[in-house]
Amino acid sequence: MLTLLLIRFAVVAGALVVIGLSVFAVAVRLKRRGRMDQVRRSVEPLTRAAARHLADPAAPGTSRSELAGTVARAAARYLGDRYEGNRR
Repeated sequence: MLTLLLIRFAVVAGALVVIGLSVFAVAVRLKRRGRMDQVRRSVEPLTRAAARHLADPAAPGTSRSELAGTVARAAARYLGDRYEGNRR
């Protein structure tokens, strides 16, 4: 039973590493070609909307009791303050 649990953990961890490396490779490629600012401008409205949604504790899909929900809301508030120019 423990072996199956460890194998499942290894598969999930490996998938996360592959996804992370892929995102990093895409970011480096965009930066080298000079298109990072264009991508940043096009993604900014989506980021703002997600930050507003995650910062609202009453919004559906946001959990109050879990650590992940707390961290996501704190990150959303930080991003919202940063994009709105209210940085402390």
